[in-house]
Amino acid sequence: MIELQQVVKTFKNTAGVFRVLKGIDLTLTQGEFVAVVGKSGSGKSTLLNMVTGIDHPTGGQVIVNGVNVHNMNESKRSLWRGNNLGIVFQFFQLLPMLTLQENIMLPMDFVKKYDFDDRPKRAMDLLKMVGLEKQAHKLPAAVSTGQQQSAAIARALATDPPVIAADEPTGNLDSRSAEVIIDLFDNLVKNGKTIIMVTHDPSLTERTSRTVIISDGEIINETVAKCFVHLSHHQLLDISRQLETFNYPPGATILKQGQDVEHFFMIVRGEVEINLVSDSGKITTITRLSPNQFFGEVELLSGGQTIANVRASQVNPVELLAINRRTFLELVKESPLTGEALGRIVRLRLAENRSVRETR
Repeated sequence: MIELQQVVKTFKNTAGVFRVLKGIDLTLTQGEFVAVVGKSGSGKSTLLNMVTGIDHPTGGQVIVNGVNVHNMNESKRSLWRGNNLGIVFQFFQLLPMLTLQENIMLPMDFVKKYDFDDRPKRAMDLLKMVGLEKQAHKLPAAVSTGQQQSAAIARALATDPPVIAADEPTGNLDSRSAEVIIDLFDNLVKNGKTIIMVTHDPSLTERTSRTVIISDGEIINETVAKCFVHLSHHQLLDISRQLETFNYPPGATILKQGQDVEHFFMIVRGEVEINLVSDSGKITTITRLSPNQFFGEVELLSGGQTIANVRASQVNPVELLAINRRTFLELVKESPLTGEALGRIVRLRLAENRSVRETR
């Protein structure tokens, strides 16, 4: 539904040239609810402006719902945006001299969607959906900030666009009002909408189907972010730049029991089996690992050889990302919390390994 291909954004000022986005590649499929997070100045709002066509990339392509957003002139892009994108702003951007109902009718009028006589009813239906039908004839200033944001979401849905782009939609709301907004987004996703939401609030990422982290104008690898939850964005970005990729067909051996291990492996796709192989060749499965899980930490932290056989499952191919021994040991040294978390996992996996050996 949304695809960014090597998107670069550069600004020039008296201090020189500043690259805000540095070759962003990002794909969102229909029905995803994606949070874009990052520190102030990381480029997340600029990224959203690329998607909506509000800003232009210096290089690369932005494709939304099959259309190259920046291959149109401004007039055509405005009409395309009105039909395909619903935009929710942090400061609502409702026109103060129009009622809530009239604000919601405005996008329909602009793109000439729905019969003229049907637009008031559609606006009322959308207000009812967000619980504001009784406030329909009030001006924005006469309702609460939470109600204004709910009305802004209703307006974003006025032309039934497939994509909703929200820039800090809960930034000016209390926690209760923010919860109402995220509930609304959840229902929209269940009905097939695709939502990309920029947010500073880490608690909101628990409600989204996916989190994209941007740091210094670059996307942090999502698998890395899920495997190393205690690292800073800077550390995650550094690892993302050093990744190696490995692919294995179904059933292929990844590591042999007793083999030296030189990488820490993270699973992107497929399933990995951890097996013990007896002297007679009997195979006993200890566990199975899925995407965003990892292996190799036992051997790298203990300095030994692999304690089990690791292979791709018999059903699907496996894609792995890896960092080398030196990089792994450096990040463990730099992040005591990461070291402690990995240490607990090492003890658990060694205990599993001993238990299986004793019961065979």
